[in-house]
Amino acid sequence: MINECLKNGINVSPVPGPSAVSSAVSVSGFSDKFYFYGFLPEKNKLLNNDLQTLSKLNCSLVFFVSSKKFNKTIPFLKKYFNGRKILICKEMTKFYEEFFIEEIDNLKISERGLKGELTIVISEMNKLKNVSQKLSESDKDLIRKTINKLSVKEIVSLISKNSVTSKKEIYNYCIKLKNEN
Repeated sequence: MINECLKNGINVSPVPGPSAVSSAVSVSGFSDKFYFYGFLPEKNKLLNNDLQTLSKLNCSLVFFVSSKKFNKTIPFLKKYFNGRKILICKEMTKFYEEFFIEEIDNLKISERGLKGELTIVISEMNKLKNVSQKLSESDKDLIRKTINKLSVKEIVSLISKNSVTSKKEIYNYCIKLKNEN
């Protein structure tokens, strides 16, 4: 029912409850099976490790992110969750509440002057089995930078460690670039 409302442009608001987590999941239109992580780590290495692990879970994922740190997390979200959707909840159940649903691949650095704590919900993998096989722009960029320095096998191995993209898709992109040169 939530998805039908969202498709038809009908605003959906959660009823105030005991948790921003359940309120956000209830209006996301994503799977009601979810994993709540909490606040993302500050250090890039920990953030990479945790998001890589979480990207393999087949459920909605819920995070808290400080609005001041949200822009810093966008490249990491694009790297590990390409092909998925994201719901960004601001000021939930308050007078100025706002919800933004976006394809993660289309996320841009926010200039909105976000304040406070954001509740983020990332969609599950189920809906994207066929969609998520496309290479992200950051993966394509890495391939372009390394195509003349590494073998195709090495590039496929490197990219597939941190991506949900199939090895075949990575290989095909490498061969396409090699043939263009």
